[in-house]
Amino acid sequence: MVVATAALCTFLWGSAVPAVKVGYELFGIVPTDTPSLLLFAGARFVAAGMLLLGYALLTGRTIVLDGRGMAQVSLLGLVSTAIQYLFYYIGLAHSTGVKVSIVTSTSTFFSVLLAHFIYSNDRLTLRRSLGCLLGFAGVVVVNLAGAGLDLSFTLLGEGFIIIAALMFSAAGIYGKRVSRQVDPIVMTGWQLGLGGAILVGAGLGMDGHFGRFELDSALLLAYLAVVSAAAFTLWSVLMKHNPVGSVAIFNTLIPVFGVLLSGLVLGESVFEWKNLAALVLVSAGIWMVTAGRDGGVRQ
Repeated sequence: MVVATAALCTFLWGSAVPAVKVGYELFGIVPTDTPSLLLFAGARFVAAGMLLLGYALLTGRTIVLDGRGMAQVSLLGLVSTAIQYLFYYIGLAHSTGVKVSIVTSTSTFFSVLLAHFIYSNDRLTLRRSLGCLLGFAGVVVVNLAGAGLDLSFTLLGEGFIIIAALMFSAAGIYGKRVSRQVDPIVMTGWQLGLGGAILVGAGLGMDGHFGRFELDSALLLAYLAVVSAAAFTLWSVLMKHNPVGSVAIFNTLIPVFGVLLSGLVLGESVFEWKNLAALVLVSAGIWMVTAGRDGGVRQ
């Protein structure tokens, strides 16, 4: 059950990569229009937060939190939603869906490294360190340009995606702690809603706007909202009840789904040698990080 749930989360996140890039076209947003990118991201997460808080009310959950709880979910929303997706949306606008899908997998290795310093039973070993190096080698390979060893890497593109991956990992570990006191659905609803509101405010404050808003763009926004609501909630539940490293392993499926769906939806090249080599390196790295670990995912 846990494996299926984690796979579903990663499929949803993988599908969001081409969906967001399609959204740029449907909403008439150009990659250099940062305020409109933030508005797009914020609208997605505000809608997702409202969906979850509405569901929480319908199922009898209390969405009113005390001061400490509100402070925790506010911090989570700032880091996990506002800051993470500030970098993610800008990075995605300056890179390809295939490359973003693979570079995003660095969140797995960030989670392993952070867990080493936080949890006494989740320490780094030589094997796990080598696995991390293999994973980052995959990130380097996917950024190789067609000519020799020139690296096609930009701060606004792949650099921002790596920063977003770090924010995702840090927020996941912090969210695991918060979910001990706050229902995961309520926590995720506030996290997405508050973080999304920050993004909307920032976008509008800098004159962000949608070039067009019609039925097709509205339906895409609704899909992305559902993706966020479902994936983040299920992931929070998994993180609450399982070791960080045992859940983080499944992030390796995000580049697999993202690459395949980007190729299908965006018509991007999937079977270039560098993409296939990167997927092999990332997968091998994650296998080395997680194989033979003490304790596993609860079934």
